[in-house]
Amino acid sequence: MAGTITRLVAQKRNKRRINVYLDDAYAFSLSDILATRLSIGQVLSDEAIAQLQAQDAYQQGMDKALRLIARRPRSRHEIDDALRQAGFEAPTREHILSRLTEMAYLDDEAFARWWVENRVQFSPRSIKALRQELWQKGIAAPLIDRVLAPLDDITLAMAAGRQRAYRWQGLSRQEFEKRMLGYLQRRGFDYSTARQVADLLFRELDADERG
Repeated sequence: MAGTITRLVAQKRNKRRINVYLDDAYAFSLSDILATRLSIGQVLSDEAIAQLQAQDAYQQGMDKALRLIARRPRSRHEIDDALRQAGFEAPTREHILSRLTEMAYLDDEAFARWWVENRVQFSPRSIKALRQELWQKGIAAPLIDRVLAPLDDITLAMAAGRQRAYRWQGLSRQEFEKRMLGYLQRRGFDYSTARQVADLLFRELDADERG
């Protein structure tokens, strides 16, 4: 692919990408920042082209990773998987992941704690369900154990149930417990826990009604 640069043309759909022509034939594209290093008449060797393309891939991948992290915290596995699906090669992905870790943008323990705290506050579910979610995010088993250690299913189920209990205020005990059981089991709680919490929540509502 080595050759002499004969044209540098901004892409029509993305002005920040520059098409590079070698010996009057399209060769590859680069970001506008990297393209500022180039000039018409400059001779590029295969090695120089490979370096430019590697730098460009790193820059594109880093931009994508940072956009994802800007939306919410991410695990290392999530970023790696997103980059892999976008077509970035393993060496580029590893370079990006290492740099993000150095910059403190990737920290699986901090991510795991954030994920669990967010779930507990806004969408409580069982320890089993939380464990499964963290596993799917690529969090290591020992770290999952450490993060989930302070939690217990009764407390989590009570928190989850209270978010729905007042919707069913006024129902008969049988209907209340039926709905609560289904709701809690869908959130990963076993029957025994769900049954115990449904009973506790019904008693709690009944006490409130009596004042």
